[in-house]
Amino acid sequence: MYSMSVCTTVFRHLSAAVLAAMISDSVVAHEFWIEPTQYKVEENTSLEAYLRNGENFKGSSIAYIEANTSRFDVVTEEHTDKVAARSGDNPALKMQSLQPGLNIVVHQSSASVLSYTKWEKFQRFADHKDFPDILARHRARSLPESKFKEAYTRFSKSLIAVGGGAGKDIETGLEIELVALQNPYTDDLSEGLRVVGFYKNRIRANAQIELFEKSPKDEVNVTLHRTNDQGVVVLPVKPSYSYLVDMVVLREPSDQLAMKKRVVWESLWASLTFAVP
Repeated sequence: MYSMSVCTTVFRHLSAAVLAAMISDSVVAHEFWIEPTQYKVEENTSLEAYLRNGENFKGSSIAYIEANTSRFDVVTEEHTDKVAARSGDNPALKMQSLQPGLNIVVHQSSASVLSYTKWEKFQRFADHKDFPDILARHRARSLPESKFKEAYTRFSKSLIAVGGGAGKDIETGLEIELVALQNPYTDDLSEGLRVVGFYKNRIRANAQIELFEKSPKDEVNVTLHRTNDQGVVVLPVKPSYSYLVDMVVLREPSDQLAMKKRVVWESLWASLTFAVP
């Protein structure tokens, strides 16, 4: 007979494996974001945040899976603390002590793979994310237009105010990243919130930015915007609303990734969530 502790450990690992498989199948061309239960918390209180996958800023919570995660941190201007999560945790983030000021929750997934049996589905994704030349690029590489694979990786951030929420968003070292140039909890946003897009630590000019705006009644409005030559976009925001900002890069995979995952395309997804009090 196995002991109860051994059975519990086996069950936990099996559950994590099942959850990992579910995530790989469910996270298709949908957005992935971090959503705290509260965007503004008092000092010396706990914080919980969910990983979510869905469309139009509405989706299911995803359990934390260590095997599917490359990074999970809470960052301030002075500190970086690793989130102590275990596979199966949902909400994924539960922290008791946070640094006062603006806290940045950072989550990076590992690369997952999506298979396409027909071209049309990939074309719809590319059109939606503003890659109109994808068919020409695909044919130039003499790739098959059916039964091919894409790898995708998620780079998510969430801005959370602890106490007064003073501080600023910063680059956290993600390969693709959105950085707010103003603090949504302390600055005047009457003329909008300026956000800059980065890709490989360089500004990403003329890139499509998708803005999801959620009202206090959970009504969602989606608008498209574009970064300027300096990689900056000014996003219209309203008090008492929460926001999800999304940016995607679609590129050829490295030779190593192509061989390891047997993929012909790779997409990188950046998301940023915050609220305006």
